[in-house]
Amino acid sequence: MKKKNILLLLTVVLVIIIVFYGFQGNDTDPAYANKILKAREEKDRFMRTSPESPFAKAEGTFNGLRYFAPDARYRVVANLTPVENKKMVALSTNDGKSQRYMEYAHATFSVDGVDCKLLILEVMEMGPFRGKLFLAFGDETSARETYGAGRYLDLNKVPGATSITLDFNEAYNPYCAYDNTYSCPLPPTENLLKVALKAGEKSYH
Repeated sequence: MKKKNILLLLTVVLVIIIVFYGFQGNDTDPAYANKILKAREEKDRFMRTSPESPFAKAEGTFNGLRYFAPDARYRVVANLTPVENKKMVALSTNDGKSQRYMEYAHATFSVDGVDCKLLILEVMEMGPFRGKLFLAFGDETSARETYGAGRYLDLNKVPGATSITLDFNEAYNPYCAYDNTYSCPLPPTENLLKVALKAGEKSYH
C-alpha cells in the first residue's frame, strides 16, 4: 500500500474514533479529544518501534495500548497547597525495594461529587528527572479496568502556583504493567482514591 494511501487510511480511522467518542455521553471538545488521541497514537508508535520500549525484547506482538475515551470531566483544576516541613517519603516498589522522594504539595479537587486529595512528590535521585514532580495514584478502577498497582501522571513545577491541572486522560501505566522485570514505585496509601477515574490508560493484559 502506498504511503499516501496509508496516511489517508489513518486519517479516516482517527476521524471515526473522534466521532465515536463524541457519542459517548460527554461534552468533550473535539479539538481536545483529537490532541489526546494523537498523543496516544505517538505513544503506540514508540512502544511498537523504539529500542527503549518495554516491548522491545518481549515475545509476541505488541497489540496497542488500551484507553478510556477522552473525557474532559477528568481534566480538573486542583487547589495546590505546598507541604510545610517537608520530609522524605520512601515508596515501596513492585519488586520489594523502595524509592525515595520529597514531599512537595497536596492537590485537592472534586470528581463526581467525591472530594479527593493527592500527595505530589518531587524526584530527589540524581539523574535527568531530579527536581521533577511525581504523582502516583490508585482509584476504584484499579485491578478492575486499570493496572492494579496504580497509574502515574507527569506534572510540571510552577513556582508560586496555587492551583494545578490534573488531566487524568493522560494517566499512564508504569513499565512494570507490561514487564515485571521493571522496578516501579507504588502509590502512597493516601493516594488511593475512593472514586472511579474512568480516564487514561487501561490495563494492557
